[in-house]
Amino acid sequence: MRFFRLLYSALLVLAIVGCNSSETDGDAKLATLVLTGGTILTLNTREPNPAPTTVAIAGNRILYVGDEEGARSFVGSETVVEDLQGAVIIPGFCDSHGHLYGLGKALAEIDLVGTPSAAKAVDLVRAEAEARPELEWLQGRGWDQNDWDGQKYPGRELLDAAVPDRPVMLRRIDGHAAWVNSEALRLAGIGKDTPDPEGGAILRDKSGAPTGILVDNAADLVRKIIPEVSDKETRRRVHLAVEHCLEYGITGVHEAGVTWQRAQLYRRMVDQSELHLRLYGMYDDLAETLEHGLAAGPVSTPDGMLTIRAVKLYADGALGSRGALLLAGYSDQPGNFGLAVTPRDHLVEVAQRAGKAGFQVCTHAIGDGGNRLMLDVYEQVLGELNPTDPRWRIEHAQILDPNDLPRFAKLGVIAAMQPTHCTSDMDWAGQRLGPDRLSGAYAWRTLLDSGARLSFGTDFPIEHVDPLAGLYSARTRTHPDGTPTGGWQPQEILDGRTALELYTAGGAYTSFRENELGRVAPGFLADLTVLDGDPVACPPKELLDMKVKMTIVGGKVAYRAN
Repeated sequence: MRFFRLLYSALLVLAIVGCNSSETDGDAKLATLVLTGGTILTLNTREPNPAPTTVAIAGNRILYVGDEEGARSFVGSETVVEDLQGAVIIPGFCDSHGHLYGLGKALAEIDLVGTPSAAKAVDLVRAEAEARPELEWLQGRGWDQNDWDGQKYPGRELLDAAVPDRPVMLRRIDGHAAWVNSEALRLAGIGKDTPDPEGGAILRDKSGAPTGILVDNAADLVRKIIPEVSDKETRRRVHLAVEHCLEYGITGVHEAGVTWQRAQLYRRMVDQSELHLRLYGMYDDLAETLEHGLAAGPVSTPDGMLTIRAVKLYADGALGSRGALLLAGYSDQPGNFGLAVTPRDHLVEVAQRAGKAGFQVCTHAIGDGGNRLMLDVYEQVLGELNPTDPRWRIEHAQILDPNDLPRFAKLGVIAAMQPTHCTSDMDWAGQRLGPDRLSGAYAWRTLLDSGARLSFGTDFPIEHVDPLAGLYSARTRTHPDGTPTGGWQPQEILDGRTALELYTAGGAYTSFRENELGRVAPGFLADLTVLDGDPVACPPKELLDMKVKMTIVGGKVAYRAN
């Protein structure tokens, strides 16, 4: 059957080329690439019936969407025609909150994701130390004490026994805590008398000595003394991350935190045609970065591969490390309300500066206290500036007080959320929050029903890059084994079409590009993901085994499965 299909396609192409050979030098627009023989989920307002089977692309834009017959007039002698053999085309996945460089760094360092115990994590560190004697610092990421017996933080003694003579820094999976050894503490000058920095905590034993766990801004005391890697190594890490994203069908990433120096590297990579996915950047809240970035104004390269027109702020920490700012204390640690990692006055001042310079403001807020703080700040600053179309964002918006849910739609604030955060956290979120606060936890459906705008991502490398796993979480709110039965807080489950739109068109709207990204339509940029199944119509369980066959960015095949 496949032989006849391929033979038919070859004959069709020959016929098409023959019919159009006289037009190659004429006025007709010819395609550079035609994809046919599949199913296209356009995600336009109304899907045509029957669904289109063919897409014609000219350069970096979509020229035609329809049936095979209608594409004939766009095929010339230079057109590449691909038979999809029943595959499904969707708009390219856009991860609306990821850390591209952080992913590359994680891929280049010790991977601690999924370690079942602190001892197993230390085994990986010991193995790296033995294999890489030239490394001045040993770094890794991905441990999560919530996956370990007792859910207790580890101490520096375990690391000291494995690596006593070199500094070690291991970031927690959410990036909001670090586990370090005594040598790292010594080099950073952290001891009994070191005060907790604003927005951070140095965990201590009964004698007051640091345990080796540094929460939120306290981790910066060590991070700032780690030597910078070379430009060559930075570029290598970016390439590692881009290649990884393309394998999972991601055509665009919203980079949640970019320094001025890294922004210049990204621009050089675009100029040299080295950046093979579309990047939307948010400047870090660093004095030097904001000084240069806001003065220069929003950035958009001519090919649209790099845009930087946003600023990233932090309101609080993470729920897993009890740094998320709550309106009432943690249920499993009474008296602890979390951390306001940035003073309110600073949040207001930077939001005002960014808004006046034409930048979108995007703020990390996880706890109900952090989210209320930012809604209050946004309401104040937006009321003062009265911008035309700000589309300011709250990143994560995980725990919301019911009284604050309607404020997103009222203020026009976008909730940039991550479905797999829900399924990663749901086993222990109730311990942190108690039952009464769960009604506002990861409340995608409630926010949408209130009229709010949402977009989806993963927050990689905190979560796995795979958008299909995110679609599964959004549609089930269960673990891959189907537990808990019926889903956790099932009233927030989304249908397949909505979930896919939030992973595609949602990211386009959030980055001001809804008129050229997030749909499969003539005139739109040709950022497409080709799957071996239908992510909307399939049973959710099939998403976990679905594969990416091709990733197309700007009309070019950037990834093809073997």
